[in-house]
Amino acid sequence: MPWLQLSGAEPSHPIVLDDVGMKNLRIETVMAEETTFAETIFALGRIEAIPERTGTVSSRISGRVIELSATPGSEVHRGQEVARVESRQPGDPPPTISLTAPLGGIITHLDTRLGDPVEPDKPLLEIVDLGEVDAYARVPEDQVGKIKIGTKAHIRIAALPDQSFDGELLRFGTTADRESGTIDAVFRIPNSKGMIRPGMRAEFSIVVSERENVLSIPRTALQGDASNRFVYVRDFDLPNVFEKAPVQIGEMNDRNVEIIKGLFPADDVVTRGAYSLVFAGGGTVSLKEALDAAHGHEHAEDGSELTPEKKAQMAAEKRAAAGLDSSEPQASSKPWKILSGVLAVLLLASLLLHRPKAGAGKVVNPNQKEA
Repeated sequence: MPWLQLSGAEPSHPIVLDDVGMKNLRIETVMAEETTFAETIFALGRIEAIPERTGTVSSRISGRVIELSATPGSEVHRGQEVARVESRQPGDPPPTISLTAPLGGIITHLDTRLGDPVEPDKPLLEIVDLGEVDAYARVPEDQVGKIKIGTKAHIRIAALPDQSFDGELLRFGTTADRESGTIDAVFRIPNSKGMIRPGMRAEFSIVVSERENVLSIPRTALQGDASNRFVYVRDFDLPNVFEKAPVQIGEMNDRNVEIIKGLFPADDVVTRGAYSLVFAGGGTVSLKEALDAAHGHEHAEDGSELTPEKKAQMAAEKRAAAGLDSSEPQASSKPWKILSGVLAVLLLASLLLHRPKAGAGKVVNPNQKEA
């Protein structure tokens, strides 16, 4: 049984997949449900260290570095020795002092080496506590009035694309940027694993209002363009059967889209693999072509990946079905056998026609009488 069957040429007709098709298209579904829907403002920004959780290490005396146990990126705790400085004051041995970390955290900057001269109050290294970080969102000036201290935001960081972080607005920047027409909104983010680092780029979805009991689905389920929005819905009774359902949408945020018309609560919509179903649902494109387009490499008719080994196996099976050995030429040998038989018959007939008759080689004397 092929793992895709279209019941008709119309795109609205159901698409039927077997277990192999479900696996190869990586189909995943989510139920449409009535939830609290958030209206959001989108903004771009960056990650910064919290100023009061940043410290530097410097020497109180002039001298040179004789010990250094700090490296950029290493973690230290408060009071840990990070360097030792030998004084320029005379002595035998010269007096030395220990430089310790003023707080626990990560060494983010090191500006000295063994043997380097040091002067009082010159910073030698910087330590940052990254247990929490600040995220600065550049909010358009005309949108600032919609948010207030304590407003929540969903924050995505380009360097960590598979994660989302929730932050809370602490304060606004003191001045607006004249060129971009934005003002900074500072959100505090927990960073217990230390994966978020200062300087990383971030995207913000700032929640400005919420509505209850709104039918919504994940944005990944929505297909089509602005004039033709639709989703794929799993059939309630038949396994692995999907129907194309036109929908009318309302508000959209970074995660979900509001459904005004076209779905009911508990409808099971496709969130992953919907793009491949768009190809399959056209009625003129095979699922092999859909898989090729979706995954970027060639597939067999049953939906499996078409490796070089499988190509060779399929070619061998095709030759075997035609009655050929893999070592024989690709052309059929049946016409050659018929031609050989005809030539053999013609040769035999020619020999029989030219065979001498009995007594044809005997000389007869006309004067000789019969006995």
